[in-house]
Amino acid sequence: MTKPVAIAIAAHPDDIEFVMAGTLCLLREAGWATHYLNVSSGSGGSLVHGAAALRRIRRNEARRAAALLGAQYHESHADDLEVVYSVPLLRALTAVMRAVQPTIVLTHSPQDYMEDHTNVSRLAVTAAFARGIPNFVSRPRRAAWGGACTVYHAMPHGLIDPLRRRVTAGAYVDTTSVQPTKLAALACHESQHRWLQSTQGMNSYLREMEATSRKVGRLSRRFAHAEGWRRHSHLGFCAEGADPLGDALGKNYLINVAYERSLARG
Repeated sequence: MTKPVAIAIAAHPDDIEFVMAGTLCLLREAGWATHYLNVSSGSGGSLVHGAAALRRIRRNEARRAAALLGAQYHESHADDLEVVYSVPLLRALTAVMRAVQPTIVLTHSPQDYMEDHTNVSRLAVTAAFARGIPNFVSRPRRAAWGGACTVYHAMPHGLIDPLRRRVTAGAYVDTTSVQPTKLAALACHESQHRWLQSTQGMNSYLREMEATSRKVGRLSRRFAHAEGWRRHSHLGFCAEGADPLGDALGKNYLINVAYERSLARG
């Protein structure tokens, strides 16, 4: 029997580990085939290494992290700050969607602190939409696939949008049981310790991720550690009300009723 498929699509090596890896681990434990894709090579994330050396370093770190998470690694398609909403990148990601045929797509928040993240969110959504459009040619060329696909957006960095407004999760995933694996996967990205401390004020990227997962857990009012998600509109993707993440994770998935009520009120 073919396993259902989930793919995490993020901007840079280590982004999946910060906000998506716990959910990806739980899906793998639930019997799903999982995939791991960073659109950017991470070429800008160093004060020490040149871009060419850093691409190699971060690729190796990401491959180790993906293996630890039990996910299939996919190659990057751009460099840092060159992740723009463009036809070439859209064709490349559509090819991945058609090859992988995911029921679940995990990606960044549509509102985040930097453009690589927001552009990846847009690219992932459009590539998922384009999966079944035969006249949109992917690169490499792959046949259109019309299966149902539900897109989920992770919480933004700092849990706020670029205008400093709080972003509320539509659902929470209990990542407590896989937190050690999530930490170990993030620790694979050793090159980022000095960079994140120097440029973004993170004294320890491991402690920063731990603190964020605890904060999201507190917001859930149920879990010690959690990742938050918002489900994209079903239009063009799947049946109305489809929530395969909730179906797959069961008791580890908690819908934010207040968020859903706010949507109903418009």
